[in-house]
Amino acid sequence: MVIKENYLLQSHNTFHIPARTRWFVEYDNVDELCRIISDEYFQECSSLHIGEGSNLLFINDFNGIILHSLIKGIDIAEDLQDDVIVRIGAGERWDDVVAWAVDAGYGGIENLSLIPGEAGAAAVQNIGAYGAEIKDVIFSVEAYNRLTGELQLFSQPDCCYGYRHSKFKNENDPYIVTYINIRLTKKPVFKLDYGNIISEMNGITPSLSSVRDAVIRIRQSKLPDPATLGNAGSFFINPVVDKSVYENLKSSYPDMPSYPIADDAANKIKIPAAWLIERCGFKGKQEGNAGVYDRQALIIVNHGGATGEEIAAFADKIIAAVNTRFGITIKPEVRSVASNTF
Repeated sequence: MVIKENYLLQSHNTFHIPARTRWFVEYDNVDELCRIISDEYFQECSSLHIGEGSNLLFINDFNGIILHSLIKGIDIAEDLQDDVIVRIGAGERWDDVVAWAVDAGYGGIENLSLIPGEAGAAAVQNIGAYGAEIKDVIFSVEAYNRLTGELQLFSQPDCCYGYRHSKFKNENDPYIVTYINIRLTKKPVFKLDYGNIISEMNGITPSLSSVRDAVIRIRQSKLPDPATLGNAGSFFINPVVDKSVYENLKSSYPDMPSYPIADDAANKIKIPAAWLIERCGFKGKQEGNAGVYDRQALIIVNHGGATGEEIAAFADKIIAAVNTRFGITIKPEVRSVASNTF
């Protein structure tokens, strides 16, 4: 267990905001987590559990306790005829999990290559890319209930997965994910009909490694490396609207792209937030130290020295512009964390 006071969080958020927390606590196993949560002082403090910080925007210093998991491990829990169940510690880097699966010859998550963050947070966020979501492979999720002190096992249906959502994402949810169990296949079926994968794979024989390499090339060409340009990936969720709303907009904007929603394709349409933002003139725009990435309008970047307040204000300006022009309210995928300073 590691406990640090007045700790700088700059290396624990990919926006590189120099916020501080009164206490920073890392734990190596579930027993240590139980001891931390049951501590009387902990119970009196505000607390926040984070992963790699790739989906967070610290508005200011955090007057409380930041928790971070160092629970590791990638192990085959069950070896079936055509599939394997893999148990993964919440503190494992997600892309390391994908690399492990590809090297082992197990399919199902290769399209989720190079997504930043840790395994536990991936299950909380229901990460997705290029036609795949982690919910597609989730078998179960192990979590600690900070209110009751119980360890609980949630089946995939119990997790209430939706687009970039799960039961664990609710702000008042008491659960801390400790392990995830995913079901991978020994007989991969490749998803190549989404986005740029079709063109990127042109002439290349599909395999786990070639699909992973293609996804990595696409992401590196479109997305900034957080190590060199602070960002949290896609800042906004693609809005889902009624089909009638989309059809009205389509009459005014014939080039407006869209994607059907698999579970309600007849009535709902997903519109790319990047297209809406770009049409409002924000792609590549910079105000102060905050801006929109010039290759992908979904990404707000820290050009260096931006504060959390500055980035949040810039995001609000984008939201207002999209709403004014299209009548659609886009919502942040990134979670803003505000606290009384200390």
